[in-house]
Amino acid sequence: MRKTALALVFAALALGASGCSKKAVTESAVTIDPTNLQPFEPLPSVMASDTNPITEEKVALGRMLYFDKRLSRSQQIACNSCHDLDQYGVDGKPTSDGHKGQKGSRNSPTVYNAAGHFVQFWDGRAATVEEQAKGPVLNPAEMAMPGEKQVVATLKSMPEYRAAFKKAFPQDKNPVTYSNMAKAIGAFERKLVTPSRWDRFLGGDQSALTDAEKTGFNIYVETGCQVCHLGSYVGGDLYQKLGAAKPWADISDVGREQVTKASTDRLFFKVPSLRNIDKTGPYFHNGKIATLEDAVATMAEYQLGEKLTDIQVKSIVTWLKSLTGEIPSDYIKEPALPKSTARTPKPDMTI
Repeated sequence: MRKTALALVFAALALGASGCSKKAVTESAVTIDPTNLQPFEPLPSVMASDTNPITEEKVALGRMLYFDKRLSRSQQIACNSCHDLDQYGVDGKPTSDGHKGQKGSRNSPTVYNAAGHFVQFWDGRAATVEEQAKGPVLNPAEMAMPGEKQVVATLKSMPEYRAAFKKAFPQDKNPVTYSNMAKAIGAFERKLVTPSRWDRFLGGDQSALTDAEKTGFNIYVETGCQVCHLGSYVGGDLYQKLGAAKPWADISDVGREQVTKASTDRLFFKVPSLRNIDKTGPYFHNGKIATLEDAVATMAEYQLGEKLTDIQVKSIVTWLKSLTGEIPSDYIKEPALPKSTARTPKPDMTI
């Protein structure tokens, strides 16, 4: 199988460099076994929730809250600061800057497509994006608000927010609550979907991928990457131990054990989605791997016990780039935010 995979790589590279006619390129010699596609599905158009139905009013409110820096103690940090929607939902840093320049202990993952994951955060300590949205606002190293009451007081100080909450939660007698803030942000995030050429290919469009990309996928499967990275999100639906095949050297972060206190969860992390992976580095829970090539080679060695050649790594990365999707530019456009009033708290730079 390994010789076959390498032969496909060279064939794809040769085809790309041979100056063949368009007809020859279209009539691709590289095929993918349909059986190998069975673990994968296209992205949904929206990541719906039975407990938090999406409405236009809720999404509009969530969009404002996502961009509003007044939800932070310093009024310098918004959700979008660490999860920049124009930059595929990340800030490009190993770990993000929080209140007064404090550094987080883990890499900030993208919010695109995240609502479809089985849990949130690297250690799975939140089940949904609604629950996740509550965490950073009160985290003293991140947005550092003193408590839920202060957040609610800030929102209630602005008439436009009070009206927006009433529209978004018309059945609630007191709609401006911390929980409803999180529900609105969650509703907005549930439509942050980035379909790519991979989805078109899964839908039956054989021309959506190049020969080189198809070859990369075949090597991806032969290596065993799809054991963890599969489904609609090409990951994001299980925990896995870091260093499953070869002991992981850096054990300073014990992963899920920090949440469960169970030694059996040591070094277990949520498997990240590979959607938009070419745009969301640096990589891993600590952001210490700078390039996608290094990330692929490292995972193959430590998770699967495979030492890939540079050609194999490059080929897999070529396919991974087909997972880069379209950013919904109109949907993520920063809205006009409610104006502060005399009752709106001022920035606080204390810790």
